[in-house]
Amino acid sequence: MNDITLIIPAKNEPESLPKVLDELKKYNFKINIILHSTDKLTINSIKKYNEVNIIYQKNFGYGDALKLGIDNCFTKYFCIFNADGSFIPDEINKMKELLEKNKLDIVFGSRYHKKAGSEDDTIITLLGNYFFSLIGKIFFKLNISDILYTFVLGKTYQTQNLDLQQTDFTFCVELPIKAKRNELKISSISSFERKRIAGKKKVNAFIDGLKILIYLVKAFFKKK
Repeated sequence: MNDITLIIPAKNEPESLPKVLDELKKYNFKINIILHSTDKLTINSIKKYNEVNIIYQKNFGYGDALKLGIDNCFTKYFCIFNADGSFIPDEINKMKELLEKNKLDIVFGSRYHKKAGSEDDTIITLLGNYFFSLIGKIFFKLNISDILYTFVLGKTYQTQNLDLQQTDFTFCVELPIKAKRNELKISSISSFERKRIAGKKKVNAFIDGLKILIYLVKAFFKKK
């Protein structure tokens, strides 16, 4: 699948990222890894992986890293992929098949479809995802059930033209909202989230949840 570039934002993942790259060796993906120059441990952990493209992030933030990775993608498709080992590479082909079969622009993974699930979800993240996904359905007509889950595969050119601006975790909701408002065809597919290999989650359920809520309110009242 040399027409797909994996966008892997990595922050403090020296234990997980090498194992993820080892798992990806049997696939023919191009890989953009987004690292900050201050993250020396993660940088040193992947020095032997010459086949990956490392992009150094000048600014900070999860959304900024993803935008940087997508902007530097030159294949037909991109796929946002976690550095913590929670995503299953085999699911990427299923996402691509759904996208091409239904002539979609973006496919979102969902842990809440049939035959989906998560080993890393908590009651707080479960309720938060349900709440924000419900807002997405009611106020933005989004037909996705896991709005905060960024296992995403999409067409590169169309996504680059969305003028994505959010530099933090609000990127998770900005992407589907702007895709919908720009009349891109989107859908979701079952995904199983594995337990992360090592390290800690970077998301603060309450602080980032509040930022996402504020963004959703502003986006609802803002014109396209």
